[in-house]
Amino acid sequence: MLPTQAESVIKSIIREIGQECAAHGEIVTETLVAFMVKAVVLDPNNGFNTDRTLTKSDVQKLVKLCVNRLLDSKNPSLDTIKMQVYFDMNYTSREEFLEEHHRVIESRLSSVSREITDSRACAREELESLYRKIVSYVLLRSGLGSPTDIKIVREATAALQSVFPQTELGTFLTLSKKDKECQLKELTMIVTGIRLFNRDCGRGGEGIDDLPAILQEAIPAATQHVDSQLEAVQDQAYRYTAILEKVAKDPLLGQELQPYMLREALYNVRQCEIFLQVILSDIITCAQEVEMMIKQLEAQLEHLKLTVKSKTAVPTSQVFPIFIALSNLWASFQDETVLISVLSNLTTHLEPFLGAHDLFFPEKVMQALLDGVTVKTDVCRIKEHIEDRVNAADFKKLEWLFPETTANFDKLLIQYRGFCAYSFATTDGLLLPGNPSIGILKYKDKYYTFNTRDAAYSFAENPENYIDIIREKAKKNAELIQLLELHQQFETLIQYSQMKEVDRHYIKPVTKCETGTQTDTHLLPPTIVRSYEWNEWELRRKAIKLANLRRKVTHSVQTDHSHMRRENCSQVYPSKTVGTQSLRDGGSRVPRPQIYVAGLRGGQTEATHGVKVNLTRAVDET
Repeated sequence: MLPTQAESVIKSIIREIGQECAAHGEIVTETLVAFMVKAVVLDPNNGFNTDRTLTKSDVQKLVKLCVNRLLDSKNPSLDTIKMQVYFDMNYTSREEFLEEHHRVIESRLSSVSREITDSRACAREELESLYRKIVSYVLLRSGLGSPTDIKIVREATAALQSVFPQTELGTFLTLSKKDKECQLKELTMIVTGIRLFNRDCGRGGEGIDDLPAILQEAIPAATQHVDSQLEAVQDQAYRYTAILEKVAKDPLLGQELQPYMLREALYNVRQCEIFLQVILSDIITCAQEVEMMIKQLEAQLEHLKLTVKSKTAVPTSQVFPIFIALSNLWASFQDETVLISVLSNLTTHLEPFLGAHDLFFPEKVMQALLDGVTVKTDVCRIKEHIEDRVNAADFKKLEWLFPETTANFDKLLIQYRGFCAYSFATTDGLLLPGNPSIGILKYKDKYYTFNTRDAAYSFAENPENYIDIIREKAKKNAELIQLLELHQQFETLIQYSQMKEVDRHYIKPVTKCETGTQTDTHLLPPTIVRSYEWNEWELRRKAIKLANLRRKVTHSVQTDHSHMRRENCSQVYPSKTVGTQSLRDGGSRVPRPQIYVAGLRGGQTEATHGVKVNLTRAVDET
């Protein structure tokens, strides 16, 4: 079947299932129906073969099974799936939410902005109307009051006229569309900063709510609401876990408790616990951001007061940046207010998905099931085996990670949301928290934790076997795919955007160990040129010296014993000319000694007789 034909068939199946549910008084979304269709097809008990084209009887069977599951109001598994679909459709990360929120604001203001930027006003009445539109735009964009309240409009108009008088409209109209939009945004921030400063000084601020004070009350209230609901859900999860542990040890008791669907109930509360922890984490982030912004707001207002204190005129280059900073801070307060409201509503809307617990598991039934059972919290279970650790030396082909040898130990993406894989596979789907202190097993670039040391050793003997068991269990309970984050194994049940989110949070471990390196001080021979000289005058001195040497005369002397051996050279410098000055001219000269030795070359006789001849002139002859 072609992809377009298959898509058309699936859409018709979803539409038919929705109509069948509506006929029975149950309104379901297309997203929920689509998820249920995939879950029913994936379940091996239903006998669908995904490798062949669905026949007409297969389609009828699929529609019937999906309708029956969607209309089963006494099934915690359906509540869990509905909860997952609702959370996926309504929750986004903080960054994505703020980006979408700003995009919605821009789209709502686009029509007002277009009226201003496309205006070709010339007459006086048209210019006044355009100026009023700019005031309305400023109020709508800043969110500081209604543009229909006359007091707020007057205050905003006065603030705008102080920075953008009506006489400037002519220049504004000559700008390009893009420049007009930029100026409108800048004017909005400056006017917002002026109004916030006037409000702080007690000279204005009509219609401006005290957002910092509101947030300081709303955040603790939202945190307390989530904490109380999270505590109740966790307490319920601990009780279900204790009962299922008791059932795992007594098979006969398991047959008696079959109708109670305890495992599905445990999955329901565990999924709700995970969602509430995500919401609580976002609220804590909001609280940190608000605390930081309150300090920044106080600092900016104090800086502005010092800038304009007792001054009749202040340069715009000094105050406009502060006004803009105040406006940006206030916009952040507005974002946090909307985000807290959305998170609180999301928490409230998760409560209906837990309504089946009181119906199926009233307090009397729970007390009877808990008779003789010790209820343990996740923290208690981890503390029981905190000293038991895996001996990495027992495994030659597997790698184990420990806190002291892994730098980012707390940030690793643990499989199955940190639940013990061995316990889940061997106890018919029991969810027990894994203890990372025992050791994290790294297998095929994935990380697994276990609740006991024995469970870790048993899983490590044959990891593939237990992984396959968990995959088969997830096919029978589709809610486990999201609960245990099995998206990579069931790509057909997760959107591409969510798949990218999973890959983005994948973190590889950074192991730590003691290492040492030795480096030679000088690997390469030195390249320093000792003869280099940077001083121009020193270079000049050396040049003169070389030039002077080239003009010198050298003398050599040779004897009988040395003339066949080598040349001897000597080098002399000319004597310096020295002069003195006296009262009268005079001079004297000492004769140069001239003594010669004759007969050194020998003669006819063997012995050499030298004759010394003194040719030095007398002093009086000079």
